[in-house]
Amino acid sequence: MTDTLPPNGLKAGGGDGSYFRKGCSPFAQTGRSKLQNKRATLNQQIIKQMRMRAGAENLLKATSNNKVKEMVLLELSYVNSNLQLLTGELDGLNSSVDVYQSSQEMANIPLIALGLKESKEVDFSTPFKDFILEHYSEDGNSYEDQIADLMDLRQACRTPSRNEAGVELLSKYFNHLPLVESRFFSPNRQIGIFFTWYDSFTGVPVCQQNFSLEKASVLFNMAALYSQIGTRSNRQTAAGLEEAISSFQKAAGILNYLKETYTHIPSYDMSPAMLSMLIRLMIAQAQECLFEKTALPGVRNHFSSLMKMAQEAAKVSEIYDHVHQSMIQMPIKDNVPFFWSTMSQVKTNHYRSMAHYFVASALLDHELSPRDDEDQQEKTLSQVYDQLPEGRSPMDILRKKDERDRIGKAHIRRAILGHEEALRIYSLCHNLNKLDVLQDILRASHQRSLNKYSENENEEEFTDYMEAPDIISKTEHKAEMEFPAAAKVKVTDFFQKLGPLSVFSARQRWTAPRTVRCRPEDRDMGFTLKGESPVQVVSLDPLCPAAADGLKEGDYIVAVGDTECKWMSVGDVMRLLKDVDEEGIEIQVVSMMDSNPPMPTKSATFSGNLPKTYSMICLAHDDQDKSSKSRKVAKKSSFLSWGLKNKLKSASTLSLPTADQSGTLPWNKPRPTFPSSSPYNNDSALY
Repeated sequence: MTDTLPPNGLKAGGGDGSYFRKGCSPFAQTGRSKLQNKRATLNQQIIKQMRMRAGAENLLKATSNNKVKEMVLLELSYVNSNLQLLTGELDGLNSSVDVYQSSQEMANIPLIALGLKESKEVDFSTPFKDFILEHYSEDGNSYEDQIADLMDLRQACRTPSRNEAGVELLSKYFNHLPLVESRFFSPNRQIGIFFTWYDSFTGVPVCQQNFSLEKASVLFNMAALYSQIGTRSNRQTAAGLEEAISSFQKAAGILNYLKETYTHIPSYDMSPAMLSMLIRLMIAQAQECLFEKTALPGVRNHFSSLMKMAQEAAKVSEIYDHVHQSMIQMPIKDNVPFFWSTMSQVKTNHYRSMAHYFVASALLDHELSPRDDEDQQEKTLSQVYDQLPEGRSPMDILRKKDERDRIGKAHIRRAILGHEEALRIYSLCHNLNKLDVLQDILRASHQRSLNKYSENENEEEFTDYMEAPDIISKTEHKAEMEFPAAAKVKVTDFFQKLGPLSVFSARQRWTAPRTVRCRPEDRDMGFTLKGESPVQVVSLDPLCPAAADGLKEGDYIVAVGDTECKWMSVGDVMRLLKDVDEEGIEIQVVSMMDSNPPMPTKSATFSGNLPKTYSMICLAHDDQDKSSKSRKVAKKSSFLSWGLKNKLKSASTLSLPTADQSGTLPWNKPRPTFPSSSPYNNDSALY
């Protein structure tokens, strides 16, 4: 299945010479594209039914007419039944694992891949142009190409290709988001851009103006893409298994980063409980691939090798058991596809049965001979069991053939029962019954255990109902979370022409650019330049011509003549001002404003017309944006007195102890009134 399209010719990163790839065509007739198109259609149908239900419930509350109430209740029953059907269809899509499997997969148990979150298109054009004109005092139309590049990049990220190029595409957009947020999204105001993302499991949309939803959803899709790469890998080869192991570990690492960084996203598929379960699932599938990699060359018919494989299989079973236990907990149980929990339960029983089969083979097929190392076998056997059968020691089991046969048969009986339980659970799930390869593997494993039991069955012996002891899980290669290096792609700001982000950001406020004519007097401009970029005016002589024309200490120089110098260093600006004649030269400067920003207006989170869940504006508000006046009045309070004072506040308001932070902002720092004593100072130059 080929998903990658050629480059679209748009420069990524605002002119750094690199190119980003298009996403997959949404109309491509691949199995994965059809699945995503059907998911998008279901999401639209679900939101339509939810709106109808919300309207009917509001009408039911408002009316007192019994006849109208009966009609509304009847309509509600139809809407709820439609929602259940649509949710069932979405559950079926999440159970379609065969679409994501490798075309070469013929002898491996299928793995589970996460579906991509769907999103609506976002138009940045008008809000960004208005913000550039209002906030940066520049013509927004001059940034049309940069805005178009950003929108094209986001559009491509809605359908990424299922390979490293698709991951790089998502990573590039994710690394652009903090830059865009700093340029256009102020905590004190909203610019009217809403981000809508659909829950991957329930289809319920979440609409917010907060940028955290966008960043968290892109991270989720990166993890989902890695899980799809892992399931697509050819697990019949060592290279394919390595790719699968690495992909699942990276998916777990991204999900863990998402869980720790974005803790208040009102989408259930990104809730802490759901993310914890998904992390366990990715780690379990990585451990399963590690087991397959160990078994790929074949298992040596040797006592130590068989015992080692038994403990490896027990480890896979143990991890899948933890996954299953987390899936059946409320409220995860109501949102996770039944196929997923059934599959994890089948694998728990299957790999546990394999562990017992390997131990049985080691005990039944390998008698202790004079050439064998007794001490080594005793040590191996003692590490396999947590508790030996009563009255038996490892050496007794190894030396006495009757004991070896008895315990070996107990293990093979337990293996048979486990395989039968896996087949029974398999038959209970309709979606699992479609996976013929899984049924073939389960039946073949069951038949192998039956053959082993029949080979060692003796009709003259009495039936022994001894219970085989549990096997201690152990692995030499443990699956670990891994945060991919591809998620840290270096990008160039699309809007770097606006100026250095440390000064020209949405958080800062400054005056509109004004023109000042500078004339030298005895080759002295009357001020000192300081800083990297942009260059700042310090130590201004109040009697110089520039000061008389309106230049102020602390101003930033943004242009000299016709040359923009927002990104120029002190040395570059000095060269522009060096050979100015007596008529002087015009420069453009801006002054930083220390304003009193208003409190952000309340903003609700729209989640399919459901009651609001979180107010993300509260999370976006930064205490450092308080006015300098309020900081001067506030006193530093001790930790003990803080608790007493807050008893007078509303019970719904929590305040943490704060310290007086006056002067912490860059424009509040005291500036020198005299030039540096050293004329060779690198940070400043006197004219």
